[in-house]
Amino acid sequence: MNETVEATPSIAPEELGYGIDVTGLDPASLSDALRAVISDVMMDPLRMSTWLTGLALAEQNVALNMLRRLGGEAPPGASPADDKRFADPEWRTNPILAGFVEDYRARTQAALQLVDSARLPEATRRKARFAMQLMCDAFAPSNVPWLNPGVVKEATESGGMSLVKGLQNFLDDVANNGGYPRQVDRSGFELGVNIAATPGRVVFRNALIELIAYDPQTPQVHATPLLCSPPWINKYYIMDLAPGRSFVEWAVQHGHQTFMISYRNPDESMARYTMDDYLREGVLAALDAVQEITGAPRVNVMALCLGGTLALIAMAYLAAHGHGDRIASATLTNTLIDFSIPGDLGVFTDEDTIVRLEQRMRERGYLDPAEMARTFDWMRSSDLIWSYVVNNWFKGKQPPAFDILAWNNDPTRMPVAMHSQYLRACYLHNAIVKPGAFSIDDTAIDLGKILTPLYVLGAENDHIAPWRATYLTTQHVGGESKYVLTNSGHIAGIVNPPGGKKMWHYAKPRARRGESAEEWLETADRHNGSWWVDWAQWAEAHGGPLRAPYALPQGDAAPGRYVRNHE
Repeated sequence: MNETVEATPSIAPEELGYGIDVTGLDPASLSDALRAVISDVMMDPLRMSTWLTGLALAEQNVALNMLRRLGGEAPPGASPADDKRFADPEWRTNPILAGFVEDYRARTQAALQLVDSARLPEATRRKARFAMQLMCDAFAPSNVPWLNPGVVKEATESGGMSLVKGLQNFLDDVANNGGYPRQVDRSGFELGVNIAATPGRVVFRNALIELIAYDPQTPQVHATPLLCSPPWINKYYIMDLAPGRSFVEWAVQHGHQTFMISYRNPDESMARYTMDDYLREGVLAALDAVQEITGAPRVNVMALCLGGTLALIAMAYLAAHGHGDRIASATLTNTLIDFSIPGDLGVFTDEDTIVRLEQRMRERGYLDPAEMARTFDWMRSSDLIWSYVVNNWFKGKQPPAFDILAWNNDPTRMPVAMHSQYLRACYLHNAIVKPGAFSIDDTAIDLGKILTPLYVLGAENDHIAPWRATYLTTQHVGGESKYVLTNSGHIAGIVNPPGGKKMWHYAKPRARRGESAEEWLETADRHNGSWWVDWAQWAEAHGGPLRAPYALPQGDAAPGRYVRNHE
């Protein structure tokens, strides 16, 4: 029996923004939920009295513990939890600071308990809990510069220069970043140089996509080309990050003639684009181009997140028209197909939220990524606003230079019609997995008709596409599937190069029909290292014989125009 995979309590900061873009979270729904909780509690005086009594007792205990600390006694169980905001030892050793932290924790716990006790639907309570946590994050003692020992120490050691640099950072952010602290130093990243840098050229372009063909790096390549289908949220190069961290580079170096879809950043002229258009002008157009360039009768597909959702829809569409054999195999990484387990963000996608989102998007014809980014930042304000306020403005330091954060800060718009169709079909109705319930381009799809071999990857720490939900893909298709579980998160699931510390994955040759996710885990084998190695072995078996590299037409050098927002 394998050990149980542990769940993590919260979504990684660099991944929540991506997830909120996927679901189109509306901040107004959070305010409505919090008001509903307050109204509910105010209508029950007995419950309010009980809550206030509990809060008073907690505050009394905080005061008693403060007196114990001042007397040299360490109160049992009163030290701060494992919270990086209070990692400095002085938060524990200084009696006054430790008291501030304990009081903050007591008030936060009481506020969240108030929300949890509301007699409201679970979805409303979860929204209200997010909003209440946001307010609690703002009042953390670590956000007060004269209380934060790290800020005081930095100012003392620098002779006050850290405060001067912090003021300069603040003024620059007010002038050039909308008054928000910067989260990443992008100055060291340049597209085509040290990020999205795998050599290649654009070999096809239409109004929606560019198709990038990567230059072979081996004397021979597999006869079956590999087409990568990225999500249309953010830019494609999460699959082609810095050299040594690029999945595309890994695939090319393992003998795959690799192609990549790069989506255009939509503007108001594309407001009427639907998922049907993304199918025809996206995945199917790319598939046609790859087969025309190479002459290969079949193509392997490698897809990520929403790119995997669309790829599987395309496979069902092809199967419905008798052309399912055009796809030789497909790899779906961190992809939701069955939305019955939509993850932490699914609760925010309801009919009212989508209606408000549609009204907002129709003003421009697309979903503004900057608007969603600000929503996302406040949703994890402790990590994505206040930590940078302390680091950049109080301590006078620069934000980190991190390729994933640089990618995450390079967002993409979404056409109103397409995004609404996606949210309704997937998050509201879970229609894709119901045979005949979802139609695209006048074709009703049935996942059971897909006979293509699948390599399905889930990630233990993925809160956008929970691994048990990604596993369900293996139960809906008609062909053979291999399921693999990595210990990474949603984004790190694809950025998973060999050689990293503490990497492991579970795998077994085949996921059986009727086998639950827990049953699969019980019988899967644990392997140390990156799943990329396991995938390379699986993909080799589906790549066909080796041959001379295909001749590629000339074109603009990768990464092309669309990723740079040029048309």
